[in-house]
Amino acid sequence: MRAVATAAIANAFVRVFPASSLQANVLEQTALFCGAALLVWLLSMTYGLDLSAGFF
Repeated sequence: MRAVATAAIANAFVRVFPASSLQANVLEQTALFCGAALLVWLLSMTYGLDLSAGFF
């Protein structure tokens, strides 16, 4: 069910923002920047946390 919803959202973005559109490039760069920021935030939150097998 989740894959169907993800595919529907992706198809909606493709219809709204054609591949050659400047808006599509801006949206893609914004999504990549937000993803990188989320990764850095996640790594900073786990700094010093013992993530060994015993933790789980």
